[in-house]
Amino acid sequence: MQKKSTFLANAWYAAAMSTEVGPEALFHRKILDTSILIYRKQDGSPVAMHDRCPHRFAPLHLGKRCGDEVACLYHALRFNEKGQCTHSPHGDGRIPNSAQVRVFPLLEKYGFLWIWMGDAPADASRLPTWNELDEGPATGVAHTYMHMKANYELIVDNVMDLSHVDHVHGEIISTRGQLSPLTPQVRETATSIASRNEWKQTPPMFIFNQFLPDPQGEARMFVEVTWTPPANIQLSIGASQDPAGQLNLEECVSQFDLHTCTPETSSTTHYFFATRRNHLVDSAEYNEGKIRAMHAAFETEDGPIIEAVQQEMDTDDFFSLRPALTTNDLAPVKVRRLLRKLIEAERVAAVRGQLEAVVG
Repeated sequence: MQKKSTFLANAWYAAAMSTEVGPEALFHRKILDTSILIYRKQDGSPVAMHDRCPHRFAPLHLGKRCGDEVACLYHALRFNEKGQCTHSPHGDGRIPNSAQVRVFPLLEKYGFLWIWMGDAPADASRLPTWNELDEGPATGVAHTYMHMKANYELIVDNVMDLSHVDHVHGEIISTRGQLSPLTPQVRETATSIASRNEWKQTPPMFIFNQFLPDPQGEARMFVEVTWTPPANIQLSIGASQDPAGQLNLEECVSQFDLHTCTPETSSTTHYFFATRRNHLVDSAEYNEGKIRAMHAAFETEDGPIIEAVQQEMDTDDFFSLRPALTTNDLAPVKVRRLLRKLIEAERVAAVRGQLEAVVG
């Protein structure tokens, strides 16, 4: 079993779409090899805790709600939103000191519930800003979730290197073979890696061409992807037939996408996706169609390849297999190396903290 130390723990991971956790449900999901229970209190605020009763280790999501508290199905010990046991029906009702469930900080933003799994104090500023997902009508933004039988870094690789679109995807998002010959422009900071490509194609991508003056004519296109830890990729993509226009979200027919991956285990991943567009924003039907198309593309095109790679690699140590790298690997390789650096720094800090606690 993969240990938590191989993940970046002190970071925000998408735990669920906001719509997945209803007012009464005891929602559960494994995150970083840890079973998590999520529910909403009566005021709607979300709670996350270890999905394990400290008595006999029964999953708490099998229990029942008691107002803002949760009662274990097995022996009816009851826990509040702070993880404290508030009631035991056994004997004289004495509550053991160890009857405590770990609680995890949550943030609800951009249509998702974000969980902080690490031991360091949760830092809200560590969640990137994606205000575009909150702009415009609800019919102009969509969210979805998929479960993948692959390590999360393989999914990050896939989105950071979009040259695969030339070879994997069908007509709806075809790039007409224009991306593979390009060497992406890569920018990096201490906590981010960004990659940008610009090109021309005829006709434009079918997700955009119907909103351009000449749907079958040549268009200038751009795509920019930005990774931030632990596994967030924000993708901006657009098309323009204005020769003097700028290639950006505002001056193109465009969309703002967020791909974010949350490890379930070392070989399975929760894959979340959100998209905001600047065209046909009032159509709920078009919105639903976009999500169906995204699922179809990933489940029948990207997904099978990524899962096959996972099976063939049979390890999460990518570099140990000595990959034959090409120019399209520049951004994903930088992401992998920066993530390793951040994980190692977190591990060293944790060890130092333990030593200081012992020495006093």
